[in-house]
Amino acid sequence: MPDRPTSESEGATEPAFLPYGKQEIADADIKAVVEALVSGWLTTGPRVAEFEQAFAAHCGAREGAAVNSGTAALHCAMRAIGVAEGDEVIVPAITFAASANAAVYEGAAPVFADVEADTLLIDPVSVAMKITPRTKAIVAVDYGGQPADYDALRDLAKDRGIAIIADACHAPGAIYKGRSTGTLADISCFSFHPVKHMTTCEGGMAVTDNAKMAAHMRRFRNHGIDSDHRSREAQGAHAYDMVELGYNYRLPDVQCALGLAQLARLTGWVAARRRVAGWYDAALAGLADVTPLKTHGDRTHAHHLYVVKLANHVDRDQAFARLRAEGIGANVHYAPVHLHSFYRRRGHGPGLAPVAEAVSKRILTLPMFPAMNQADVARVADALQRATA
Repeated sequence: MPDRPTSESEGATEPAFLPYGKQEIADADIKAVVEALVSGWLTTGPRVAEFEQAFAAHCGAREGAAVNSGTAALHCAMRAIGVAEGDEVIVPAITFAASANAAVYEGAAPVFADVEADTLLIDPVSVAMKITPRTKAIVAVDYGGQPADYDALRDLAKDRGIAIIADACHAPGAIYKGRSTGTLADISCFSFHPVKHMTTCEGGMAVTDNAKMAAHMRRFRNHGIDSDHRSREAQGAHAYDMVELGYNYRLPDVQCALGLAQLARLTGWVAARRRVAGWYDAALAGLADVTPLKTHGDRTHAHHLYVVKLANHVDRDQAFARLRAEGIGANVHYAPVHLHSFYRRRGHGPGLAPVAEAVSKRILTLPMFPAMNQADVARVADALQRATA
């Protein structure tokens, strides 16, 4: 297991560094990985389908396609719904770049919608203004772990033949009006990066109720080939056909074994994150210059991130530096995607999403992971008060 910082109770001279996110690896995870290593199937084996079925069922979906990253899941989703050159895909301006990049991979143009100032979720009013006859899909990003407004987005999409892809990489276990993430879009994409709710080291999953789309994504992740080694082995066959240009996005059995072990603890981890968020809400209530993002009353947050907005007069970058100097692993999620150099060279620039551009200069991500306790949260709150003074 990787080294970890020494805690105060173990005699350290300084408090342990608190990262913004941190995975947990237990004996059950190690045991599952070792069993996979000696099973004879390191990749394209039985654990892949087992993990797909288990994770999809956990989300309330019928089908899953395991891939090697959340980005790959988004790309598979774009291909499965038929995004192609000349199409437009609407994405929020505040998200990780992969939400937009996946459309570019297929030759489409991302169109950047603005976000709600109090949640940083994609703003349906802005989406409505961005729809054109070329709009093929809307990417609903569940920012920080809170579901977007899927009913409003569906109302915009349903009569126009527009698909909805959920970038739910922050939100396994979140609930929208009684419905689980994984059931809210045509295809929902998840990430198993180490700072997410559960990990496969790197990895991702696309879930859907559409069996045809699921089969397409599984083929696309395997170079566009119509079978894999295990299925040919079972049939005693050697021939295969590459029916489309695909990619090598496979997730090995060893990593699927880790995912299965981690999945057994996902519900408890989501509950722990909600508990930590509650401690933060109470601890920050008295800080006039710090405002946590809003959670809508009809949604249950999964809290991948705990993000706050600083008052206009507070220098965000200075506050960030002060927190880091005190061992608090603050971060920023995210700079507006359309302001990255790549997208500026493609004709995007300031003024495209004014709310996102303004609020992105004021946000800070605070440490959030299941093993945090109230003393950790109090330490962050105290440091934040000093950093914003």
